[in-house]
Amino acid sequence: MNQYPVMEHFYTIQGEGVYAGYAAYFIRLAGCDVGCTWCDVKESWHTEGYPKMSEHDMLELLLAAGANRCVITGGEPTLYDLNPICDLFHENGITMHIETSAVNEIRGNFDWICVSPKKFKSPIKQEVEKAHELKVVIFNKSDFQWAEDWAPFCNQTCKLLLQPEWDKKEAMMPLIIDYVKANPHWQISLQTHKYIHVP
Repeated sequence: MNQYPVMEHFYTIQGEGVYAGYAAYFIRLAGCDVGCTWCDVKESWHTEGYPKMSEHDMLELLLAAGANRCVITGGEPTLYDLNPICDLFHENGITMHIETSAVNEIRGNFDWICVSPKKFKSPIKQEVEKAHELKVVIFNKSDFQWAEDWAPFCNQTCKLLLQPEWDKKEAMMPLIIDYVKANPHWQISLQTHKYIHVP
């Protein structure tokens, strides 16, 4: 069995992106090699002090909760080979999602790949091509161009989303609304879990 450092895990409602509103079990792996200054889970950057769990340990959590969808997030989950988790979970009827900056190879057979490119460390272009969803966090005006820079590397069916950084949402949301109206190939993503007060 493999061992992964797990910072936290919980059964909740997906708050962001295309699958917002669906029930999902989140497994947040510790360790990150990106280091966004506005990250709201900076405690996930290091691996020290977090328990190690096998893919079988994780599966037991989902089965006990009655979950049928799992989101692997971080930190930066592509630091790890996630094939064992995906294979075991699929054998048990679990739909697998990943949320990643795609700065490393995505290792795992995921049903849904959300790539959120960060300026602090650019993603690998070949990994962006795998994305089902490109979700760009808008922290300042220059992030609109950052979003457009990465959109061409996505496949034709990839959903393109712009999401305001939570602490800047009051300033950025009017700009995002205007941008999406002028560029309707994009859509807006909100952190709805923060509005309905779930993890």
